[in-house]
Amino acid sequence: MSGTQDNDKGSIQTDIGQDVIDEAVRSVERRMDEDAGSAGTEVELDVSAPAAEADASTPEVAPPTEDAAALRQEVESLRAQLDFSQTKARETLERLKEAHERAKDFQDRAIRSAADLENYRKRAQKEKEDVQKFGVEKLLKDLLPVVDNLDRALDAAGKSPDFDSFQKGVAMTRKSFEDSLGRHGVKGFSAKGQPFDPRLHEAIQQVETAEVPAGHVVYEVTRGFYLNDRLVRPAMVVVARAPEPVAAAPEAAPASTEAPKSAEEGSSAAPQTPAPSDSSSGGSQ
Repeated sequence: MSGTQDNDKGSIQTDIGQDVIDEAVRSVERRMDEDAGSAGTEVELDVSAPAAEADASTPEVAPPTEDAAALRQEVESLRAQLDFSQTKARETLERLKEAHERAKDFQDRAIRSAADLENYRKRAQKEKEDVQKFGVEKLLKDLLPVVDNLDRALDAAGKSPDFDSFQKGVAMTRKSFEDSLGRHGVKGFSAKGQPFDPRLHEAIQQVETAEVPAGHVVYEVTRGFYLNDRLVRPAMVVVARAPEPVAAAPEAAPASTEAPKSAEEGSSAAPQTPAPSDSSSGGSQ
């Protein structure tokens, strides 16, 4: 039986063509690929199945306890503090930036102010030096005509012996000089006959006189001058003093008038002769 079967198989193989065999091989390969794919899915299912069983075998996760809630609340609090700190840090940073800008602005202003002050100091120093050098220029321009008038007066005095004309010319020159000083705030004042004032007068002497009351100026040596209401030179004056009363002179006059009378009476009256005898006797003794 087996021999016949083998013969039959061999005869079948001999009868099947090569193309049929190739097709069968390809079909088997496809089947094998399909089986491999199905096996892979089964493996995945098999792997997942034990995992599910493992999950089922593990104990259930316990619900969060009070410690976990407190921990979560602390975490939220820390997160809130962190957000607040970050906000404050940003605000502080902004304020620091603004303060830095203001400080920089102040520094720039201080530098500019220092430069302006230094320029002003130099300019003021230069103006002061100019005033010291050329401050009297205007006064000099007003006094130069006075010098010219004095020159003309001297020239005229040398050419003409007219003293009255010379005196008038000098008086006019003096007036022009005083007017020039007045235009610059210089003003003179007279102290003669005024009460002595130590703030305005400088006494150089006292004289006994009855021309003015005691303590008044009897004579003015030099005039005083103001410069814009400021005393620049006091007046040098002589102050009057009350004369001392002479009390002995009126008593001596009657004594001298009575003496001749007594002498005449002594010469005419003889009874007064014993007096000399007494004195002579006293002198001889």
